[in-house]
Amino acid sequence: MSEINSDEILNQELDELRAKTEQVQLPEELLLKLKKELVFLERSIKLGNYDEKYDKVSRYLDWVTKIPFGQKSEDTLDIQMAKTVFDKHHYGLKEVKDRFLEYLAILNLQKQNFTDQEFSAPILLLVGLVGTGKTTFAYSLAEALNRQLLRIPVGGMASAKELRGESRLILEAQPGAVIQGLCNAQTMNPVILLDEIDRSADEANNDIMGVLVELLDPAQNHAFVDNYINYPVDLSQAIFIATCNNTRRISAAVLDRMERIDMPSYSDEEKIVIAKKYILPEIIKEAGLKEKQLKIDEAVWPKLVRPLGFDAGVRTLQRTLKGAVRKAARIIVERDFEEVVIKPDNFKIFLPSY
Repeated sequence: MSEINSDEILNQELDELRAKTEQVQLPEELLLKLKKELVFLERSIKLGNYDEKYDKVSRYLDWVTKIPFGQKSEDTLDIQMAKTVFDKHHYGLKEVKDRFLEYLAILNLQKQNFTDQEFSAPILLLVGLVGTGKTTFAYSLAEALNRQLLRIPVGGMASAKELRGESRLILEAQPGAVIQGLCNAQTMNPVILLDEIDRSADEANNDIMGVLVELLDPAQNHAFVDNYINYPVDLSQAIFIATCNNTRRISAAVLDRMERIDMPSYSDEEKIVIAKKYILPEIIKEAGLKEKQLKIDEAVWPKLVRPLGFDAGVRTLQRTLKGAVRKAARIIVERDFEEVVIKPDNFKIFLPSY
């Protein structure tokens, strides 16, 4: 009786795996490959290594069936809407915004005039110091286009396998960040943000640059092969945006495949406007305060902008404001104040101690 139950369980597991392959749209060649895997799995029952084989095959099948083959989001190519989105998230930066809007105009014309052809999106490299808005511009572009955003942090990456995956022969292997990101986004045409490509680990930099060449080259990225999936995946409909602080550690082959956009540093006056319009309202809201409960005197803003001297971006200012808001929130709760006003005679209480 136990043998019959065991056979029934094995057959049920195999039937579930077969059903999974039939419930998704897969390329014919890849579907045939999965069917062969299931045949080998069935044979492994007689060889006595079913459990080990089942674990590997079921995990592989799970990943393959999550890849959104044939699924794409519909682009929103409205220039005015894109301009509104950029202005909502970014102050100034007119030249950078204009470049993005020019690319959107080209994508719009390609779609209108050549409906039978797949469009070719520009591959962009945003270069600028920390806190100048490189990463958030990628999020804004994804929002403007109505596309999913897939962020891959290359900074600190210690191996090219983190991008391309590991062979299935390795225990606990899995796909790389590109394929995993597609599975999460559930679309084949996301905006793929390759963040901080100049900050990968020294010992892995050359190998990572090799993978980036394949990802960013239109002649190659239509057939990107992840080591784990071991089947060409078409990434040609994705829009790639890379960011870096400088280009010294980026190979010439990678740079040749991207169009560079330099992100300018912010002046003190621009930072104050950004802080008032974008940063502070969000921080106040996150802290559970009402806008009227915290006021900052105009004379204090220059001190908040430069607590440690010149800073090209707004991250230090953002951290300073978060600290000030936290202190204000505590004062309001502990002392039952209606509001807190940061003035020249008390602002040092709210600044961090460096």
